[in-house]
Amino acid sequence: MLWDLFCRVIDNFGDMGVCWRLASDLGQRGHQVRLWVDDARVLQWMAPQVSWSADADLGLQTGRGQPGVTVCHWADAEALPDAHPLTAGDVVIEAFGCNLPDAFVARMQRPIPPQWVNLEYLSAEDYVERSHGLPSPVWHGPGAGLRKRFFYPGFTPATGGLLREPDLLARRAAWDTPARQAWLHRHGIPWAPGEGVMSIFCYANAPLDALLTQLAASVQADSPVTHVLLAHGHATELGLAWQSVHAHVAEPPPQAPEVTAGAPRAPLSALRLHLLPALPQAEFDHLLWSCDLNFVRGEDSAVRALWAGRPHVWQIYEQDDGVHADKLDAFMDRWMRDWPDPLSADIRALWRGWNGLGPWPATLPAWQSEETPWAQHTLDSHQSLLKQTDLVTQLMHFVTQAG
Repeated sequence: MLWDLFCRVIDNFGDMGVCWRLASDLGQRGHQVRLWVDDARVLQWMAPQVSWSADADLGLQTGRGQPGVTVCHWADAEALPDAHPLTAGDVVIEAFGCNLPDAFVARMQRPIPPQWVNLEYLSAEDYVERSHGLPSPVWHGPGAGLRKRFFYPGFTPATGGLLREPDLLARRAAWDTPARQAWLHRHGIPWAPGEGVMSIFCYANAPLDALLTQLAASVQADSPVTHVLLAHGHATELGLAWQSVHAHVAEPPPQAPEVTAGAPRAPLSALRLHLLPALPQAEFDHLLWSCDLNFVRGEDSAVRALWAGRPHVWQIYEQDDGVHADKLDAFMDRWMRDWPDPLSADIRALWRGWNGLGPWPATLPAWQSEETPWAQHTLDSHQSLLKQTDLVTQLMHFVTQAG
């Protein structure tokens, strides 16, 4: 099938992250996808394999390099002249209510129109089950007489599931200690088995100062080596700001490696801060698989943290009306449903503190070993979630049904 997938890059790249992963998954399953984006610059690091050239068939500049996926400029869809031969695909996906260009919607008017799907944001709230699959007739404008249907990702069989490529589990299972060590060393992290590794991918309002101060105190007392991997962007900025204030606390140990762009000097002998470049999606998975604890944000990285099977902390996208707090609670209720009450209470306190919805906890739950209760119950929840049919499989079935 031919799919047209429309995506707007709002502010934090999460929309593009989900759409690129969806397009790539469909392409790997033998489908053809035209991904229409309003700002393709993010693909320079998210999908560096994409290169742009003139497309003789479409008469447009397009990006190629991912099997089955053609990247197109949103502006071209808005300005299609009537004589242009482009026709809408078998399926048109409107990601996150991005409002399709009128000129393209007009091309969906045909005797058998394409399946029009509104792909919604991920939530664990109860309304998702009630809303998944509902139709929405279009009464006005160039799409009058057409119908779109809502597709909700989610965590139960009554929802659309989560993005998970068919080969993901096999690739994750093959990520052993040597693979982990090799990947970390390639990125300037001199990790040895037994040392803790934590990744931080966050928004600008994350309380990273509180976390690093707490880590510094704990490693000073216990002297384990803890590597903190700071994702490109806000995490790097916040981490360097904290380091500039605390650099006087102690010098790095004599055996510490030379300071490089990938591994700035740590302010404490056993706490090592490392700056990461912006990572392509596959490399971001490798990051999550290589850490004992992952701090993630938004939607795409949060789902990848679930599939990594490691303890994680989710920073949800903050909304002005405060509804993000309910969304966070709904997910914690579902993810930690079968966890012991003391563990659940500790992790919930940490998650709420990280999201500015409660005080910062006095101590962190144990996280530096696969034998900790947090790691064990995370793996249990991970295994339970794997029983759900993945999103692309469900979506392919969804669009082949009249509904």
